[in-house]
Amino acid sequence: MSMKFLDFEQPVAELEAKIEELRLVSNDSEINISDEISRLEGKSRDLTKSIFKSLTDWQIVQLARHPQRPYSLDYIERIFTDFDELHGDRAFSDDKAIVAGLAKLGNQPVLIIGQQKGRDTKEKVARNFGMPQPEGYRKALRLMRLAEKFNVPIITFIDTPGAYPGVGAEARGQSEAIAKNLMVMSQLRVPIICVIIGEGCSGGALGIGVGDRTLMLEYSYYATISPEGCASILWKGADRAAEAAEIMCLTAKKHLELGIIDEIIPEPLGSAYRDIDTMAKTIKDVLTKNLNLLLAETTADLLEQRYRKLMAMGMQH
Repeated sequence: MSMKFLDFEQPVAELEAKIEELRLVSNDSEINISDEISRLEGKSRDLTKSIFKSLTDWQIVQLARHPQRPYSLDYIERIFTDFDELHGDRAFSDDKAIVAGLAKLGNQPVLIIGQQKGRDTKEKVARNFGMPQPEGYRKALRLMRLAEKFNVPIITFIDTPGAYPGVGAEARGQSEAIAKNLMVMSQLRVPIICVIIGEGCSGGALGIGVGDRTLMLEYSYYATISPEGCASILWKGADRAAEAAEIMCLTAKKHLELGIIDEIIPEPLGSAYRDIDTMAKTIKDVLTKNLNLLLAETTADLLEQRYRKLMAMGMQH
């Protein structure tokens, strides 16, 4: 798969193109240019480190939306075994913007709920561009209650630009569905780990985002509104989205400082899409560590700590 580089990565893209050209020349001739390729690869790594060392908040938003960034199903197939997807809210339909099912993390049974975007046009439409409708949140709620019944921990993968704001979704109770999930998740008697893997935007993210541990990938973002939406409200135009991103405190680093999240999961050099397997292994290790800690707690302590965590939000600063 050829890499798609963002605007601020163009110097790296030019170097990578030169490296690819040299590889082709090396394959077609007897000339040994491996030393030159190695030198350019080192230069590319150093340049990537330099660029990623000083990313702006807007550039992090762009990385969170990168078209090749891993989605929930990419991680599910690499991290878990025996995944059995479950469908439908038993009231209206099956929302393909939310995938959910039972699986195993090592030997531990878990319920996985993840928001899923699409790669090509057909899948994007089928997944509604990762924007869940009420039936998606009600499917998640049905399965979370099932997990509680059988004492199965819950892991959620958050990656959405927001819940779908269409007329039909509103008519079917979008806000009520999200609000009910917030209430029920705060009281579920099983461990819940929430992982923001890309975009964690608005109530669409919160609808599966209440838990005992909230983790963020290094180049994901978490916000009440998109930078474009914020700019449109403040300055009557989305063209100042980059400026809005800088004042919204939406990066993992800022959320950790504010006490909104519990841990930042580091990404491979160049972000998650450059090395999905390594990213998946890192997430698996962090999930395993946090889940083992939560499973050691009594139910009463788990609920008390979750309550205190939620009540403390916004109080640190």
